[in-house]
Amino acid sequence: MSSLANQLAIAERHDVARGIRLLLADPLITERGAPESFELIRRRKDPIARWFDYYCGWSVTVEPRLGYARLAKVRTDVDATRPAHRLRSGRAAFDRRRYTLLCVVAAELLTAPVTTIGLLADRIARATAADPVVGTFDTAHKPERRAYVDALRLLESYGAIEVVDGSTESFVDAEDAKVLYRVDATSLMRMLSAPTGPSRLAVPIEDVPGRFDELLGEITREPRYGTRAGGEGGSEVQRNLWLRHSVFRRLFDDPVVYRDDLCEAQLAYLTSPTGRQLARKAADEAGFVVEERAEGWLLTDTDALATDGKFPDDSSNAKVAALLLLDVIAASTGGVTPEQLRSEADTLLTRFPRWARTYRTDDGPDPLVADAITVLTEFGLARHSGDRIRALPAAARYAVTATRTTEDVSGTPGGIPS
Repeated sequence: MSSLANQLAIAERHDVARGIRLLLADPLITERGAPESFELIRRRKDPIARWFDYYCGWSVTVEPRLGYARLAKVRTDVDATRPAHRLRSGRAAFDRRRYTLLCVVAAELLTAPVTTIGLLADRIARATAADPVVGTFDTAHKPERRAYVDALRLLESYGAIEVVDGSTESFVDAEDAKVLYRVDATSLMRMLSAPTGPSRLAVPIEDVPGRFDELLGEITREPRYGTRAGGEGGSEVQRNLWLRHSVFRRLFDDPVVYRDDLCEAQLAYLTSPTGRQLARKAADEAGFVVEERAEGWLLTDTDALATDGKFPDDSSNAKVAALLLLDVIAASTGGVTPEQLRSEADTLLTRFPRWARTYRTDDGPDPLVADAITVLTEFGLARHSGDRIRALPAAARYAVTATRTTEDVSGTPGGIPS
């Protein structure tokens, strides 16, 4: 092979690996929002799509004319550690009301290519008023307007709607605010990532609450693996396909995969010579480094492209508190109670009076502890075990070997994790 051919092959491998990690971090990449990333994925769409299809069973759709690339992730397990987040400074998770409004807003946006924030709010009010389950949307209440704006801003970030004139945030303070939107119906339709559309289940609305888990399973079930979950009820080929896809979905989508979290068949597959070889090959093609430990597996991206969150990270008070409280949790072999963590958080807030001012409320350190535990859970570093919080093996990576007890000029906690 000539030198030029070698260089081209190396460049393609580099581009494919980068494109895979970009889509893992952001499954919807638009030309408007990330032109360089979109162009790379557009050029290398075929090998990128083949990689996702073979290892994870996920489809990649690239629409050059419409300007978006969509990775359709499907997972059968319900993971509460990955909520949608409000695009505000606190990055609080969506609550039930915001999820409800997000779905109703998306449905109503499909009725017109152009709309205003007021007209859309009127349609949502009428739709929810006619629904026996969903509470009626009322723009007279500021919390309702704020939840509505959070749903719209999330859709803006996905490129499903574009603000032509005005500011979405202005609706929080004034329900007569003027905001004009252009709707991208194709992006809206692509947002739902499920093998079976909810409308195909044809279940009476009054039956949904009592059958929610069953219906969620039906929406996410993939017939290609067999008639039942876990590849059961199918052929040996279907069973092996489910094993490969389910294992690699966990490896490339979770911060860390513990052996205890895998079923017996998945663990046997991943620890077999074939499974280990495929894991190394998949990681290498995607630009990851595989770490296999006695407790499980972790894939490291040295370029930090394949994640939408980092730890340790001083970008939020919750992450700083999570790192400091992790030492307390890891030091106890039997785990710690929330009361013990509240005491530690109270000490931190007292010791550093100019730090974490948003958490200095009447509730005391409780919100700070709750957010810190959420961070640790999201990164696979700690887990609830009954009434206690226990550290998981990956927490050992953040053990502190040297500390600095003085405050810096900003009055924030000082500490140097190794």
